[in-house]
Amino acid sequence: MEQIEITVSNILDALHRVKDPEIDTISIVDLGMVEKVTVNDHLICIDLLPTFMGCPALEIIRNNVVNELKCFMGIDFIKVQFIYHPPWTTDRVTEEGRENLKKFGIAPPPKLMPETGEWHVDCPYCDSTYTTLENLFGPTACRSILYCKSCKNPFEAMKPVSTM
Repeated sequence: MEQIEITVSNILDALHRVKDPEIDTISIVDLGMVEKVTVNDHLICIDLLPTFMGCPALEIIRNNVVNELKCFMGIDFIKVQFIYHPPWTTDRVTEEGRENLKKFGIAPPPKLMPETGEWHVDCPYCDSTYTTLENLFGPTACRSILYCKSCKNPFEAMKPVSTM
């Protein structure tokens, strides 16, 4: 295996290949989970922000990060830790991440209206604004189920998370 230089940039490139275990079109980088990458002589430290408290996929994500860095870069000394400050918010999802969510059929997290805390979701299939919330509780803690009255498709949407 060709030795790849161990830099923060190369590690971030590798982390783009670590996908969310439940949404395999979006990386943990595009979800905004990567808070900090530190490269010391023989140790790589990666601080990740969980998207939701109690997320059952955290150990899978940790293992996938370690495996990706071991396979891709030949790094053996990797410390992955989940931190809770600053808190993760849906504003951290990148534009590419938002597009990849739509490709998967999940509406990206909407922006909250600061005055009211209300939110609205457009359909990921036809971009219609004519949607209704069917169930606040979706298949995971971070998603809700909605229905598009234009294209007649049910769909999921990431719930907005803010520090307001």
